[in-house]
Amino acid sequence: MGLYGLLDLAVWQLILITLAMTHVTIVSVTIYLHRHSAHNSVELHPALAHFFRFWIWFTTSTNTKEWTAIHRKHHATTETEDDPHSPVVRGIRKVLLEGAELYNEAATPETLERFGKNTPEDWIERNVYTPYKYLGIAMLAVLNLMLFGVHGIWIWAVQMIWIPFFAAGIVNGLGHFWGYRNFECADNARNIVPFGFLIGGEELHNNHHSFPHSPKLSRRWYELDIGWFWIRVFQCLGLARPKGIKPIGLRIPGKQEVDQETVQAITNNRMHVMRAYRKEVLEPAFREQKERVAREFRPLYRRARKLISREETLVTAHERQSLEQVLQQNELIRQLHTKAQELQQLWQRRGMKQQEKVQALIEWCREAEASGIRHLEEFAAHLRSYALRPA
Repeated sequence: MGLYGLLDLAVWQLILITLAMTHVTIVSVTIYLHRHSAHNSVELHPALAHFFRFWIWFTTSTNTKEWTAIHRKHHATTETEDDPHSPVVRGIRKVLLEGAELYNEAATPETLERFGKNTPEDWIERNVYTPYKYLGIAMLAVLNLMLFGVHGIWIWAVQMIWIPFFAAGIVNGLGHFWGYRNFECADNARNIVPFGFLIGGEELHNNHHSFPHSPKLSRRWYELDIGWFWIRVFQCLGLARPKGIKPIGLRIPGKQEVDQETVQAITNNRMHVMRAYRKEVLEPAFREQKERVAREFRPLYRRARKLISREETLVTAHERQSLEQVLQQNELIRQLHTKAQELQQLWQRRGMKQQEKVQALIEWCREAEASGIRHLEEFAAHLRSYALRPA
């Protein structure tokens, strides 16, 4: 074995091998830890699940129970003081640079007991993976030196920083700080970029927080979730079975009757419903109204258009002043904003009986159709067309 190891490869070959190994690590994290273990959105063949579990231990020293528990706690406590890694609470710099440390701090016995249920507790987990947490990455370092010689040092270093930087830092940090939002979920989750390749599809963080139990993270035609691609490959090989791919509700053109199925379908598709309300009602109305106001008020309307459909808890006091100014000045915009709030009461208000929800939706549609606002009238027909997808 020479200075450059048993394989004695060119630098470009070493780079390709390193990228391939880190991609396997990312795929293991997004499919096994995230979608399979934490959210139970995809079933994996025991052989594939164990390969992923071994590879994560071998290349990152990550413990399945710890990762799963911390991620579940993150969803249960998002953007609060109890959130293990919220940049809104802890600051973006801390989450970006100390993401792995935040994970270690959050892995308390109480967290593992409450959020770590239904994770592996077999012989190899109890006797190897958990008690010898760092044995895997030590073995990896030795193997890298044997195969790649001195290059094995930097290859091992890249493998060690890949998950702490991209997953613990970029996804948990930028994913709640910067990017675009397809859906107004109740936290600050954002899609970093539409092409989820480098981090296995985890870049589409707003989509994930809006539909946390979906195995597919892409939602728009132009978005790419490479993790979903691999799930489909494994499905073709009989090694994976995704759950809950299709939405529970669908639209039936021409349907007019509002019943319990209509309410259930709208409630289960509420993220899509409110996105449609924004696109089909609010934004066209704002464009029309902006052209009718004096030029000096148009910047105010542009700001208010972005704020009116935003999750209320994410609107700052200063932004709320701008929105209130438009709502006070413009009766039509105020009416559309009120109707949006009334619609959301279908799933936000607790204690309503199903028949009360049906009656509330019927009244909502009647008022919308009698409003004289074309976009609102058309959206009422949009709502009436919802039904449950046949089993």
